[in-house]
Amino acid sequence: MSETTAALKAELLQAIDQRRDEIVALLQRFLRIRSVNPPGDTREAAAFVRELLDAAGVAHRTEAFVPEMPNIISRWEAGQPGRHLMLNGHMDIFPVTNEKLWEAEIIDGKIMGRGASDMKTGTLASILAFCQLYPHREKLNGALSLTVVSDEQSGGRYGTKFLFDEFGDEMEADCCLNGEPSGLANLRFTEKGTLRFSLSAKSIGGHGGYAHRARNPIADVSRLVTAIYDRYHLKLATLPPEIEAVLTSPETIAAADLNLGKGAGDVARRITVNVGILQGGQKATQIPTHCIAHLDMRIPIGSDRDAIRADLETLAREADCEMVVNEDHSYPASLTDPFSEMANILRGNIRELLGHDAPPVSSLGGTDTRYWRWRGVPALICGPSPISMGTDEEHVTIDEAIAVMKLHVACAVDYLSSTGPAAK
Repeated sequence: MSETTAALKAELLQAIDQRRDEIVALLQRFLRIRSVNPPGDTREAAAFVRELLDAAGVAHRTEAFVPEMPNIISRWEAGQPGRHLMLNGHMDIFPVTNEKLWEAEIIDGKIMGRGASDMKTGTLASILAFCQLYPHREKLNGALSLTVVSDEQSGGRYGTKFLFDEFGDEMEADCCLNGEPSGLANLRFTEKGTLRFSLSAKSIGGHGGYAHRARNPIADVSRLVTAIYDRYHLKLATLPPEIEAVLTSPETIAAADLNLGKGAGDVARRITVNVGILQGGQKATQIPTHCIAHLDMRIPIGSDRDAIRADLETLAREADCEMVVNEDHSYPASLTDPFSEMANILRGNIRELLGHDAPPVSSLGGTDTRYWRWRGVPALICGPSPISMGTDEEHVTIDEAIAVMKLHVACAVDYLSSTGPAAK
């Protein structure tokens, strides 16, 4: 690292410390915006993002497939040619059952709020890094882009996927850094693929005592769900040997268990099945006329997702049930090199700022980084702990939030300080 780069990093990191209270207040404001998906209306959140970009004097524009799901795009050029780095985050968040999460209170050093983990902390880190580096762009190489999107929680059809479909040239980059919840003691380099689908059955219905008169759709769907669990849940995937070697290393297993809960290192190598919704019937004494179950499967890289889908369709036909796949939220696994330049930059900054290593692990959920990984672009995640995301106690510690902000700035400076091919 050159003296110029080191001095710039030191200056920017010190500035974050000096703005600590301001950054915490901004995050609280962001968390109080009810950008829940469903329904997915992020217009108020987008206005907050535009306010920050306007304050920094950075040009930006909004693109939307549907008006209530806007996406914000911005880019600035550095002083010298180089690589193009993309910062990406989303504004939509899970629904709540605990209304107090909207207050974004600080309790025992934790900011409590829906989206604190997934992923308004990481998205704010991307926005602030983009704005903080803008006045120093003449000292850097290449270009820095920011995309703040909607609809990630429902598959990205109106968010990152829409931007790639409509503005592909602008979305192409040499590297992507994303602030999804990951934990800061591991490096996420692969994500499982998904199959999101429903299983349903119908009947004429009738009196519960007249079992000979009609089939019971709840029983039919329940048997099918049980068969799918027995067949696939926690089944070891067929991983490529090089990925198997990484995911079974003691360092990776320990890091996964530490950041994601004990057992995560093992689950990373397995297919999982989750039935999230089961609906049917109106009364215990009545044979229902309809039942539907909604399931989600996570499939590690290497296993044949299409073959699994075909097998599920066969099982559904044999059970006289209908299977409908949610195509917008079903996608292949993705992978990036855990020893790529940005991976090494991220691990180096974690060691420097936090004093520990970050072994490569597999994500158990999905992120928009897949859209870059599928195109062979290195895409890394750097965000807060995922343990509380989606719960009634979702939070981020203040120290962790500030660390995420610093890591985004430090990694962007390191990447854009290197000479390389002209930005795309």
